[in-house]
Amino acid sequence: MGFDTPTPIQEMAIPVILTGKDLIACAQTGTGKTAAFVLPILNKITKSGTSTLNTLILAPTRELAIQIDQQIQGFSYFLGVSSVPIYGGGDGIVWDQQKRALETGAEIVVATPGRLIALLAGGKIDLSTLEHLVLDEADRMMDMGFSDDILKIVNYLPQNRQTILFSATMPPKIRQFSMKILNKPEEISIAIGKTASGVTQSMYSVYDTQKEELVRHILSQKNYEAVIIFCSTKDKVKALHKALRKSFDIEAFHSDLEQVEREKIMSAFKNRKVKILVGTDIISRGIDVVGIELVINYDTPGDPEDYVHRVGRTARADAKGEAITFVNPKDQPKFVRIEQLIGMSVTQNPLPAQMEKGPSFVGEKAKPTTTAQVASSPLKKKKKKKKKPTQGATPERSNTSDLQKGDPSQVKEPQSEAGPSKYGQRKNVIEP
Repeated sequence: MGFDTPTPIQEMAIPVILTGKDLIACAQTGTGKTAAFVLPILNKITKSGTSTLNTLILAPTRELAIQIDQQIQGFSYFLGVSSVPIYGGGDGIVWDQQKRALETGAEIVVATPGRLIALLAGGKIDLSTLEHLVLDEADRMMDMGFSDDILKIVNYLPQNRQTILFSATMPPKIRQFSMKILNKPEEISIAIGKTASGVTQSMYSVYDTQKEELVRHILSQKNYEAVIIFCSTKDKVKALHKALRKSFDIEAFHSDLEQVEREKIMSAFKNRKVKILVGTDIISRGIDVVGIELVINYDTPGDPEDYVHRVGRTARADAKGEAITFVNPKDQPKFVRIEQLIGMSVTQNPLPAQMEKGPSFVGEKAKPTTTAQVASSPLKKKKKKKKKPTQGATPERSNTSDLQKGDPSQVKEPQSEAGPSKYGQRKNVIEP
């Protein structure tokens, strides 16, 4: 599979897991955490020769559960070890398939907490033979309110088991929660709150009314093969997708889509049949797509740790990538907190020459701004007969992005028409 040497988290975690000790492991996204716990568990299963349910892996989202199951299938292809994903969001057929898979038997179950609770309540799964419990993206599960569900699930498990907790961050609530379910765990922490070294990070200080024009400019500078754009809400995702779909090969990914369509869109994106994906933070964790060239934070994330997860979609496994964040006046304090978390000052790019001047970035002096001020377009200032700027805002930070090289006015937008999604009918989608 092309694995030459272990990543740092693999090198440190695998020996601990092989000894049978409980483990708390914290490492940034994209560092090979899945293999760090799957490989030693597969090794232990094959040596024991067991054919009963051996391992339960809990994940916060169905996308991550499906991805982990796919990776297990790849790692165990020649081992005769089977796994089954258990997740909600499907129809009755999916429910029946999951029940049959559990009744048939599998050594590893990868589940979201909500669906597993339902199966346990129905007596459809026996966890008495379990030897390993793995909590992946534990911080995300806490944020989504799964702590009580996890404790309910733990009550079904044998006390004599190995518990492994993986997390990209380690806030106090995770440490407190881990003490309830782990027994004298070993602890590993690698680059908490840091972004991968291969990511080139930059930002633009903009008004909300400038964001669409700016994202069009950026996407037109290069024929990108894989881009993710993050918006703060699913309504913004739908609106941006509607605005860009006639000019770019783009799909929207949000919670209003049926599960089948979400899987089709993600598969198309992984296979480069779709080049640009716009979505919410539902795709900021656990989605392992190789070769993401560019991540655009259309909205500044409210939680600094979410920035780390978003940026972590690119430059995975020591690859190179670029991350660009749009910061409006209201979000400037948020971006300051992001810089404090990642321990660096992010380069500010000047706006393209053809755009109006953006707001000044005042850094730590940023004060909360009213919604009306944030939404106001710089074009409204022209009515006061102020001189129209002839070039972009002068950045208060050094360096500029390579995206600004050349004459942006010569870039032509693609004019191809795009109809409805080729992956089926969306729910609640905004019609043109």
